[in-house]
Amino acid sequence: QVQLVESGGGLVQAGGSLRLSCAASGRTFSNYAMAWFRQAPGKEREFVAGISWHGFSKYYGDSVKGRFTISRDNLKNTLFLQMNSLKPEDTAVYYCAAGQPSYYSGSYPRTEKTYNYWGQGTQVTVSS
Repeated sequence: QVQLVESGGGLVQAGGSLRLSCAASGRTFSNYAMAWFRQAPGKEREFVAGISWHGFSKYYGDSVKGRFTISRDNLKNTLFLQMNSLKPEDTAVYYCAAGQPSYYSGSYPRTEKTYNYWGQGTQVTVSS
């Protein structure tokens, strides 16, 4: 089993920055594609960013491209999301996800079914 534990959420003013972390534990190794999704009340879960197991391929949702950066530290089995220039529209619960797809390209990084394991979510609130 794989367990994902998120941290770093909180309250921040618009224009500020926040860094989320997701630590993997249990029977894990570095060969996982990982991603961040978010969900606001009453809305569907939205893809934020994804990264291949080796870190060479990165994908971003249109609403966060240029502001957010996804990265990973495979030695520590930890995923990060650096969020800059935050907007009130970024307010949501952010979820970490991991999976082992045969391929990580095309539509696969953006689909929830690609990921078998999910974290508990961490609240990010951006005030105006």
